[in-house]
Amino acid sequence: SKFVNDKWMIKNGFLNDAQEHKPWWWNIKVQKLNLSAPLILLPEVSCQKAIEILQEKGYDQAPVVAESGLILGMVTLSNTLSSVLAGNVEFSDPVTKVTYDQFSKISLEDSLGKLSCILENDHFAIVVHEQVQFSGNGSSSMKQMVFGVVTAMDLLTFVSRNDKK
Repeated sequence: SKFVNDKWMIKNGFLNDAQEHKPWWWNIKVQKLNLSAPLILLPEVSCQKAIEILQEKGYDQAPVVAESGLILGMVTLSNTLSSVLAGNVEFSDPVTKVTYDQFSKISLEDSLGKLSCILENDHFAIVVHEQVQFSGNGSSSMKQMVFGVVTAMDLLTFVSRNDKK
């Protein structure tokens, strides 16, 4: 039944949004949010170290990215703390044991309208930028670089600061 859900179709890139009464910010690109560079954790970071880093740097969440550049998911401070306190993971376990692997990606060129549709169901979206990477033998591949993490609060802050009623 997802194919009859316009929001799902827009979120997954199968349909351009044809909403008639779009807010003024609907077609503005994600890059206009001026996101700060994200804190990235490698998969071997322990849960204890992840908690320490997130608290010290003042972050609620961080993407977990392999050295190869593969985005493995997102770790949140609250999920890590609750998993440790519930005894589901140990402080010494790698952060991958508490990583959310279900997440939405959005590019810098996507619209804030598409982002809004994503944030109706998800707490965040990972902003990615695709790059062509060449190896020594001349072969190339597409790599995704994490450019930021965006939340509904980021969108709301942008809209309220730039409101053009």
